[in-house]
Amino acid sequence: MEGAIYDFFMLKNLKFPHNSLDLTTPRVMGILNVTPDSFFDGGKYISREKIIVQVEKMLKDGASIIDVGGYSTRPGAGDVPVQEELGRLIPAIKTIREHFPSAIISADTFRGAVAREAVAAGAGMINDVSGGTLDEKMLDAVAELNVPYVLMHTRGSPQTMKEMTDYKDVFAEVMNYFVHRINLAISKGVTQLIIDPGFGFAKTTEQNYILLNRLSEFQKFGFPVLVGVSRKSMINKVLGTKAAEALNGTTVVNTIALMNGADILRVHDVREAMEAVKIVNFVKRGC
Repeated sequence: MEGAIYDFFMLKNLKFPHNSLDLTTPRVMGILNVTPDSFFDGGKYISREKIIVQVEKMLKDGASIIDVGGYSTRPGAGDVPVQEELGRLIPAIKTIREHFPSAIISADTFRGAVAREAVAAGAGMINDVSGGTLDEKMLDAVAELNVPYVLMHTRGSPQTMKEMTDYKDVFAEVMNYFVHRINLAISKGVTQLIIDPGFGFAKTTEQNYILLNRLSEFQKFGFPVLVGVSRKSMINKVLGTKAAEALNGTTVVNTIALMNGADILRVHDVREAMEAVKIVNFVKRGC
C-alpha cells in the first residue's frame, strides 16, 4: 500500500455547529431520501407531513443522525440538475430543523454548492458518496463550513459505477484511495473526517464482502468508520431477496460490521439497527 497509515488517536467526538456526538459507542444514522427514485424508499417521503412523521419515528427509535438526500445514487440512477436537488433537499432540511431543533442533520450530496446551501439551511454534516471526486470544490466547501464530512470510496458516478469493478486487489486499492483522499482533505483544512468503504458502489458482491471481512483494518486511519449496507444488493444477491425483504439480512450484515469495528450504521430501519448495537455492545463488554 502506498503512503503512510495515520497514527492518530481515533476521533471519538464529532462537533457540529450546535452540539456534539460521542462515538465511544456506535451510532445509527437514519436515511431519509426525498427523491422519487431511490432504490428502496423513493417517493415515500416527498411531503412535509411524511418527512415529519418519519423523522420523529427514527429519532424515537434511536437515530443519532438523520441523513437527507435529494439525489438518488443507486446504480444507474439518472442525473439530477443542481436546482432540482436543492429544491428537494433544502425544504426537507428546514422542515426537520424547525420541528426537531436538536436533531443532527446530515446532507447527502456530492456537490460543494449544495453542501453550502444545506449547512445554511440547518445541516451540520456532509455525506459525500464521491469523496470529493465528482466536484473538486467539495473539500474546500467542507473546510470552510467546518462540519464533519463522510468521505466515501467509489469509482465513476452513479451512472457508470456498475462497469468499474475491475480491481486487481479491491482492499489494497480502496486503502490507497483513502490514503490519497484523506491527505488531500487534510491539506484543504478538513478536520473532522469519517470514512466509508462504499459498499455497493463500484463493487461486486464478492468485493463487498472482502471489505466487510477486513473492515477493522480501516481503523488504522484513525477516523470513525461508517457502514451503509441497508437493504442493498450485496445482501439480496446472497439471499435471493428483494430490497423490501432484506431487513433480516441487513441486520446480520450490520452485526458483522459492528463486530468488525463500525462506528456508524447508515440504515433505513433504525430500531433494528439499534438492537444490533445494544447486543454487540453487551457481547463486547464481556456480558
